[in-house]
Amino acid sequence: MNLENIDTEKWLELALDYGLKVVGAIIIWIIGAWVVKSIIKGTRKIMTKRNYDESLQKFLLNLLGWVLKIILIIVVLGTVGIETTSFAAIIAAAGLAIGLALQGSLGNFAGGVLIMIFKPFKIGDFINAQGESGTVKEIEIFTTKLTTPDNKEIIIPNGSLSNGNITNYSTEDTRRVDFTFGVGYDSDIKKTKEVIASVVNSNPLILKEPAPAINVSELADSSINFFTRVWVKKEDYWTVNFDTIERTKEALDAAGIDIPYPHQVEIQKQG
Repeated sequence: MNLENIDTEKWLELALDYGLKVVGAIIIWIIGAWVVKSIIKGTRKIMTKRNYDESLQKFLLNLLGWVLKIILIIVVLGTVGIETTSFAAIIAAAGLAIGLALQGSLGNFAGGVLIMIFKPFKIGDFINAQGESGTVKEIEIFTTKLTTPDNKEIIIPNGSLSNGNITNYSTEDTRRVDFTFGVGYDSDIKKTKEVIASVVNSNPLILKEPAPAINVSELADSSINFFTRVWVKKEDYWTVNFDTIERTKEALDAAGIDIPYPHQVEIQKQG
């Protein structure tokens, strides 16, 4: 028996076996890389079509790319014959450790994704959330930035933002402005309503439909309260609010209708 021939045959057999595996792995890598690229390209098109935020697009596409590449590497290593069970277990353990360490950040990231998908607000909307009010300036991956009416910037984590109540004042084209005007008990109810109605009807920014409503809402301790409701375009809300309060005060004074206010009586001690 020729030992040299046996070794040569063994080496040729091993080379052929591993050579086929290597060729197969290369083919799988080429096809897999093309598939990964196609998936990312298709996902980018879908996100662009649905107007996903650009920063969120980049983050999600990078994350998707890394996940698909790791899966491809594991498949290629398995094709060559390398044991991938331990490798996968290490990746899973590392992923769990990272997830626990970044639990808050991941929650904010998930909140950002939910905001992008369900769109409870968009850039430019005026909202109230987490006890803060402002115009939405930026919607980022982990946080949302608001600009307050007095030009302060507020940064709210997306996790708490997506899990809390959100009031969006910009969704509808019109808004209702509510007023309460109190007059003295000696005042004539009919005349008071006519004065308030004259102010409301003379303001071109107040909509005719829905019609304004003026009603006696309460007989308070020192006043008869008139609850007045008018509808305006959302951009006219504050203009109508301030203007109506000022003009109603002037009209009531001109009509001689008393607006009660607390009086302070001084008692002088006689010596």
